[in-house]
Amino acid sequence: MIEGHCHCKSVRLSVRVRPETLGSCNCSLCARLGALWGYYSAEEVSISDPQGRLVGYVQGDATLTTHHCSTCGCTTHWSPIAADATRMAVNMRLFDRTVWQDIPHRLIDGASW
Repeated sequence: MIEGHCHCKSVRLSVRVRPETLGSCNCSLCARLGALWGYYSAEEVSISDPQGRLVGYVQGDATLTTHHCSTCGCTTHWSPIAADATRMAVNMRLFDRTVWQDIPHRLIDGASW
């Protein structure tokens, strides 16, 4: 199991395997967050938030909810709003750098959508 956490350690995430690639999106939100997204199905991600610190933000297009810790502000993941969606993303920057530094990054041109 690979584990990561927000800065204050209130929210913890774990995944079984490293993603094959990381998404670096340039949309108006992701460019400001600075996240490197690792994509998974919801069943592959475990999120622990025992103190209820996660807060969601829905951007104007209402396709996904971006979650962050209400204590330290770190963006943890995004989840889809559509019930039939199968993919979510975890902010791999919350994991030790050795976990993700050698994974290929791919630009996601969300700014042009």
